[in-house]
Amino acid sequence: MYLNCHTYYSLRYGTFSEIDLLELAKKKNIDSLFLTDINNTSACLNFIRKSKDFNIRPLIGIDFRNHGKQNFVGLAKNNNGFLELNQFLSYHSENNLMIPDLAPEFMDCFVIYPFEKVLELEISNFKTKEYIGISVEEIRKLRFSRLKSLKDKLVILQTVTIRNKKDFNAHRLLRAIDNNTLLSKLDKEQECKETEIMYSKSELLEHFKDFPNIIENTENILNTSDIKFDFGNDRISQNLKIYTSSEDEDYQLLKQLCYSNIKRRYNQPSQNVLNRLEKELNTIRELNFVSFFLINHDIVTYAKSKGFFHVGRGSGANSIVAYIIGITDVDPIELDLYFERFINPFRASPPDFDIDFSWRDRDDVTAYIFRRFKNTALLATYNTFKYRAVVRELGKVFGLPKEDIDKLSSGNYNFNSLDEISRLVLKYGKLIEGFPNHLSVHSAGILILEKPVHYFSATDLPPKGFPTVQFDMIIAEDVGVFKFDILGQRGLAKIKDSIEIIRNNQPNAPKIDINDVESFKTDPNINNLLRKGGAVGAYYVESPAMRGLMIQLQTQDYLGLVAASSIIRPGVSGSGMKDEFIKRHRSPEHRKDAHPELMRIMPETYGVMVYQEDVLKVANQFADLSLGEADVLRRGMSGKFRSRSEFKAVEKKFIDNCKKKGFDDKLIFEVWDQIKSFAGYAFAKGHSASYAVESYQSLFLKCYYPLEFMTAVLNNGGGFYSAEHYLHEAKKQGAKICLPCINTSDHPNIIIGKCIYLGLGNLRNLEAYTIQRLLSERQLNGDFNSLDDFIDRVFISIEQLTILIRIDAFRFTKISKTELLWKAIFKLNANGIKSNQSKLFKVSHKDYKLPKMNSSEIENAYDELELLGFPMSGYFEMVSEDLKGGILAKDMGKYVDKNVIIYGSLVTTRYNKTYQGKLMRLSTFIDIEGDYFDAVHFPDIVDKYPIHGLGIYACYGKITDRFDFYSMNVLKSRKVSLVSDPRI
Repeated sequence: MYLNCHTYYSLRYGTFSEIDLLELAKKKNIDSLFLTDINNTSACLNFIRKSKDFNIRPLIGIDFRNHGKQNFVGLAKNNNGFLELNQFLSYHSENNLMIPDLAPEFMDCFVIYPFEKVLELEISNFKTKEYIGISVEEIRKLRFSRLKSLKDKLVILQTVTIRNKKDFNAHRLLRAIDNNTLLSKLDKEQECKETEIMYSKSELLEHFKDFPNIIENTENILNTSDIKFDFGNDRISQNLKIYTSSEDEDYQLLKQLCYSNIKRRYNQPSQNVLNRLEKELNTIRELNFVSFFLINHDIVTYAKSKGFFHVGRGSGANSIVAYIIGITDVDPIELDLYFERFINPFRASPPDFDIDFSWRDRDDVTAYIFRRFKNTALLATYNTFKYRAVVRELGKVFGLPKEDIDKLSSGNYNFNSLDEISRLVLKYGKLIEGFPNHLSVHSAGILILEKPVHYFSATDLPPKGFPTVQFDMIIAEDVGVFKFDILGQRGLAKIKDSIEIIRNNQPNAPKIDINDVESFKTDPNINNLLRKGGAVGAYYVESPAMRGLMIQLQTQDYLGLVAASSIIRPGVSGSGMKDEFIKRHRSPEHRKDAHPELMRIMPETYGVMVYQEDVLKVANQFADLSLGEADVLRRGMSGKFRSRSEFKAVEKKFIDNCKKKGFDDKLIFEVWDQIKSFAGYAFAKGHSASYAVESYQSLFLKCYYPLEFMTAVLNNGGGFYSAEHYLHEAKKQGAKICLPCINTSDHPNIIIGKCIYLGLGNLRNLEAYTIQRLLSERQLNGDFNSLDDFIDRVFISIEQLTILIRIDAFRFTKISKTELLWKAIFKLNANGIKSNQSKLFKVSHKDYKLPKMNSSEIENAYDELELLGFPMSGYFEMVSEDLKGGILAKDMGKYVDKNVIIYGSLVTTRYNKTYQGKLMRLSTFIDIEGDYFDAVHFPDIVDKYPIHGLGIYACYGKITDRFDFYSMNVLKSRKVSLVSDPRI
């Protein structure tokens, strides 16, 4: 009997979830109801999916409102009606239009106008499927209204928004947050009524007993409406089914693409290659994934036509079909990639293809997909209220002073000493925490569907400019909507930009074939970079953890890097198997420690589970689980389960089967614990291999064109480290780093020979318009020959000119910065007022005679620190004390298990948690010679000797040796003082 029920997806309005709504309906003996969130369809699919658990017949619609004021409720008579409602809402939301007072004539929807709205608009004529909604509260008014005579047009419209007084209070707070107003000033029209509750069926019928026609009309709407979507095991793929004109034509095209391109990948294809290809093609056809492969191929082909680089990864990287037709660059034969991880007869969803493009190219690829395929949208994600943020919002709503809000949100308070308002803030903060706050865009997911997108959801148009559905990835997969992952990353942009920079800086250099990865893999110089941990700037292998792992593993080949990419993940690392793998990798005699059965299953990884495929292999071959059951383990590890019951059933069978095979409990539970420890962290081997391919491309550039490569790294936002550190790395490779210059520098960093000129874009507070004017003028009329010339030609304020002078961008004048600053002040008035109009005649400048003024090196360093964020000479040149008694990083191996001092300039530091949940700190420094060393600050040291920002630290601690990788366990540390700025 309920035609208008809200959940908390009526954003900043509703107060409970779609599951809570079903539970409430069950409790009230309601067997059928409409979910109609306000201008939103996020909960619809999951509401339908979960309704079976409560034996409730679900129906859906939309409550159309403008700024909280209800216009009408649209109810979907069937799936086509839902499509109509979604199209109507999407048109208005995407074009930022108000919902009209009157609904259009829908073909398969009922429209309910609220009683008060009908009176307000004086609506007298109603279309066939239009009705007047009467709430329990409005029955009294109806008895005396002219509308009472419209017996066939009256229905029950008892809106459900709250369950109790607590919900109502939470609702009012949400409305105040949404309206950015004090609770005391919240307009009553922005609130729901306290009577918007759900009565039991018998109670509701009792209220309307004098109006049997209203009950009958309401039941007629409920009984003639039906909505159907299939979920879980009953679902079918909703993705675009046919790429060409028929399934057979699709298959023939995919097969033709494979056999016309196979020689490009395998010069002389072996029988093993041909068998694998045929096996994959047949399985892809049987599972109806042909169009999925063709669509991905289409996307990649477009990108290649535009000169875009890409990396194909995910489980699809295990596919020889994907490798041959160019979606991925990972050879599954070379790496013995497990076919069943990529695709198996028990898998209902298509394989994962995560296709990376440069962060600069991704939007163009996305735009192409929307042009190329008809039914396309981005996938949504939900931004929820976080506890601290909602406490701040509630503090403002209640009118608390800022100091009180800061105290509550930081958690730095004594609850017993709080006043009543503060306690209410905390109470309702806990209640609202986790509610959806607003919809956002999934980081990568694009939907390409067979049916119109609005068949499943309304769409919004966020700042990205592409229609976006209102549901997330989990419900999408449940209903058979599988996303295409199109991602942007900076690593590919670094590679692309490096090649362009090399072409400009070294025009006579040999032409680079960046796709010649096979030769990169066997290049001893490149592999030596890996082995020595010299991969700073290279994608995925530059972090301190990876650098250390490379040294520990003595990684010097492609397969070693593939393994390293996976064993560094928390799943392997946390189980203790990382150390075991390193030990067995370095010392063959330790390989006998592996259980013979596990060694047989995983010889390449010495009996250690490293990849997701290893879990499938162990489940299938060690515990005799079927491939379908093994796939349950894989999905269980991905964290996508809504329920763990299926996972638990497989766990029991795993253990029971192993016992039947005679394995002892110690081994069984040791293996099972390793499987569980993977929980969402393990990579598919093909995924790791894809990362490794891109890493080798970066390493090639770092090895043979280090200066151009580091310039590209800097121009693409760096990576793991700061710009200062990448400049340090460039200096180690022989670069001369030059401060910005108004006659040489561009907006990005540029390289001329071995000189890297810092870009004007590096200067803090230098406005983009200033840079644009400077560069445009220089391009049109040539270099500047003096400060006066610059002032004549470029419209600039004294504040902006001061930045350029202080960073020594006018050093070509041979005049000191201090003298230039004084001249600039004299030449530009104090307010910086200067006409932007071109001068008809050249201005004659007065030459001010100033005394000789010079800047000191320490003054320059502080200018650089302020304007760039770091001193060009490094912090070691700024210390105010003698650094005595320390050792160098290169000598750490001589002092294992001894306590020493090392002076280090902080590169990066981060917190980590111990197994007991305590905080520890991992830091990386460079010593006075520019060499790295890593330090660990255990929980008892972290707070006692904190790290206070960048600078020089005296680190005293014990040197440890972990597989020939030396680091320090810090016992004490202090920040070394710097020479003060003499101008202060």
